[in-house]
Amino acid sequence: MSLNMYFKRFLFIVLCLGFTMSNAQNTMKNTLKVQPPFLKTGDTVAIVAPSGILKHQTEEINRAKQLLSNWGLNVVIGENLWTQNGHFAGTDEERCADFQKALDDPNIKAIWCARGGYGSVRILDMLDYSKFLDQPKWIVGYSDITAIHNQVHLKGVQSIHAMMCVNLTDTMTMDNPTVLSLGAALFGKELSYSLKGSSYNKVGKCSGELVGGNLTMLHSMLGSDTSLTVDGEILFIEEIGEYAYHIDRMLQSLKRAGYFENCKGLLVGDISKVRKNTTEFGRTIEEIILDVVAEYNFPVAFNMPAGHEKINEALFLGRQIELVVSKSGSTLSYK
Repeated sequence: MSLNMYFKRFLFIVLCLGFTMSNAQNTMKNTLKVQPPFLKTGDTVAIVAPSGILKHQTEEINRAKQLLSNWGLNVVIGENLWTQNGHFAGTDEERCADFQKALDDPNIKAIWCARGGYGSVRILDMLDYSKFLDQPKWIVGYSDITAIHNQVHLKGVQSIHAMMCVNLTDTMTMDNPTVLSLGAALFGKELSYSLKGSSYNKVGKCSGELVGGNLTMLHSMLGSDTSLTVDGEILFIEEIGEYAYHIDRMLQSLKRAGYFENCKGLLVGDISKVRKNTTEFGRTIEEIILDVVAEYNFPVAFNMPAGHEKINEALFLGRQIELVVSKSGSTLSYK
């Protein structure tokens, strides 16, 4: 066989391998995320603190334990829940150990994060999801826990963006929509939401997996192994305590990283307590967001009651939703 024929065969094999790998990647990208088993009476939930320190919040943790007990669930507390190490609930190794134990224990059916703050990103690269992937379980939290949601999403498993234990203050009633939606999510009841209208809504209809969370955390993940691609998915964002120009900067960074190129839709939660700068930015938060995504055709829905406000409705991340947006209101339903 001539050298030229060998070369042609080599090129053919390379092309075939490339096509096969591309198809495999696309198949993986389009595979539905694994849904952990919903809870049932008698199941066990672990309360752990992978991020900020817990100070003077014994009552909130006790309310969380009582709430789970009222739902017929057993509770275990992370060994280092009350450990203090500067800003954090223990050293990175201690916080990781609690989270890893909860991931690995087959008797634990859900992991409820006690609080956010900052710190989860410091343990991401220390976590081993091998046993978790064999027996997936629900991971619950928001804000700083977005870093863990990202990692779980990229592992191919759904998670729950919802309230944390420290949100159970003495003003939080058990019939609050925040609490009720968490219970509904954990026990597998149907979740659907009708959102208030907004003149800023970008009208349209879309479907896809819901991903995202806290904007700062999504921004901090850029360029790492836990950065989302938002390819054919619907992005959810929420934020608290940032300047308007910083929100714009983070959104511009997501845009430059390609977040919106193949995005199906944008769901905007609470952007709370926007800080005042000495120089006015000159745009509302809604105008900032719409300006960033102006060149794209996907719908944008404001007024999702999720984030750092008293009403923080639970959302399944990694599950398919249908989002219908109009100026008079929007609907979100899980498919």
